[in-house]
Amino acid sequence: MAWFGRDDVPDQVRSRLERGERVLAHAPVAAPAGSGPSPEGRPPVLVATTRALYLPDGHAVPWQDIDQAKWSSDELRFIEEGHGERTVRLRTELTGGAVDYRRMAEAVAERVTSSILVNRFVPFPSSDSTEGFRLVARRAPLGTEIDWRVHLGEGLDPRDPRLSDAVPRALALVREQMGV
Repeated sequence: MAWFGRDDVPDQVRSRLERGERVLAHAPVAAPAGSGPSPEGRPPVLVATTRALYLPDGHAVPWQDIDQAKWSSDELRFIEEGHGERTVRLRTELTGGAVDYRRMAEAVAERVTSSILVNRFVPFPSSDSTEGFRLVARRAPLGTEIDWRVHLGEGLDPRDPRLSDAVPRALALVREQMGV
């Protein structure tokens, strides 16, 4: 994949960039179902900036809201906090030619990882359990506000009253240990 300049970024993305926001990488992708090329006649693109991942439909996903991103030869799949799983179909021979997504994948991995301050597994219901929950502290790039999130492991019931006690205790301990 060639390194594209800012002039190659579609107008609908460029117009939404915040002051100081830079494009790190972008690449053509397969058109979402029911859509075609952009009004400028360009193929849809996936754009990674210093602030967010811009999807081909124009939706911007802040880096701190992306969880469990996975690449395959056909697609990028990730979970957007509060919105569920999203899929971006990549270009293949069937959709207009192969594209090297390594730079894009590196940018996504680096940006998502850099937003994570703490990622701690807490065994539940006992300290020797293999099941449990994750406490994750994330921060937007160049931001100062820290957002704590709780990810329950499979098999845990969010209505379990023991979780109501365990999560705040574990969070207080992790915050004290990590200074966050």
